[in-house]
Amino acid sequence: MFNFLGVHLTLLIGPTVAIPAPPLLTEALHSVEVTHSDEGRSGFQLVFQAGRDAMTGLIDYPLLSLPLLRPFNRVVLIVTFNGIPSVLMDGVITHQQLNPSREPGTGQLTVTGEDVSVMMDLEEKSAEHPAQDETIIALKLIASYAQYGLIPMVIPPTVIDPPIPIERTPVQQGTDLEYLQQMAARHGYVFFVIPGPAPLTNIAYWGPPKRLDIPQPALSVNLGPATNVESINFQYSALEPTLVSGEVQDRLTGQSLPVRTFASMRLPLSSQPAWLTQQPNVRTRAFRESGLNAAQAFGRAQSVTDASVDRVLTATGELNALRYGGLLRARGVVGVRGAGYSYSGFYYIKRVTHKLSRGEYKQQFTLVRDGLGALTPVVPP
Repeated sequence: MFNFLGVHLTLLIGPTVAIPAPPLLTEALHSVEVTHSDEGRSGFQLVFQAGRDAMTGLIDYPLLSLPLLRPFNRVVLIVTFNGIPSVLMDGVITHQQLNPSREPGTGQLTVTGEDVSVMMDLEEKSAEHPAQDETIIALKLIASYAQYGLIPMVIPPTVIDPPIPIERTPVQQGTDLEYLQQMAARHGYVFFVIPGPAPLTNIAYWGPPKRLDIPQPALSVNLGPATNVESINFQYSALEPTLVSGEVQDRLTGQSLPVRTFASMRLPLSSQPAWLTQQPNVRTRAFRESGLNAAQAFGRAQSVTDASVDRVLTATGELNALRYGGLLRARGVVGVRGAGYSYSGFYYIKRVTHKLSRGEYKQQFTLVRDGLGALTPVVPP
């Protein structure tokens, strides 16, 4: 198993309960890649050296003869960094790829999988949820997957419209994961599964992007010995901010009411949010949904504006985990310093890819925020 300069990787694997991998697997492990994102499922890829000779592989490759690498087996990856363990991935195997080689001992077996939320995406359903609002439905769906250690963290939306059975009944058409994501999108929310805090447990988060977390250690650019970012690129898109304007016929009163958004309701991460500084040159989308009451219509319109500001300023780059001194975790907040006033400051971490091999640990990241300019004069390290 990988063990270098204070970094130790532990692999747990098994059909129902993951247990420490045997030496045959750990010694053959060549590289690990794990991707976390606040949209869709997180994934992992394990690459093994797949040697075969007349003594050990007369019938099949020794790795393939093990039942541990079969599809839908549980995989848990734990990274211990400077003595502190963190669950990097908890998922199931979904794909296998064998690349034989002409040279003995140089073939590779690649095992790919996704986080445990993939198990919520296997069965399409037609189900009714009478007299239950979206918060209750989310809690109920998550609770039905307790065997995967899911701990629900559900944040009620600002606009709640409990369905009255004589008026309407929420109907699910699709998998549980699809329905959770559809309900989240109506409010500008996200749904994802966070591995940990302990092995074989996961937090199922349904709520707004997490912008109130304690900022992670800063990414430092062009700061001499304090620099921990190997590369970073910033892109500003002026066409992303979107306001909504239109009207809706309230299904309760029958009256036509104006529907309009004026600003993002999310916690700002910049001093010059694009929806404000680019007036009047801000894209406006017509509101065309029907069959809603006024509260639902305003909630749907606001979710469009809130989601649009996340795509204004994007930073992508790569850091060396050893110089950074820890794990950069997606779905949180991190500071960037040394990039000038316009691009320094705090960002939301949208995506992180961890790449581990023997003697090396790199992390590729995607950061987003709503505009230019740091909120604070100094970004703490």
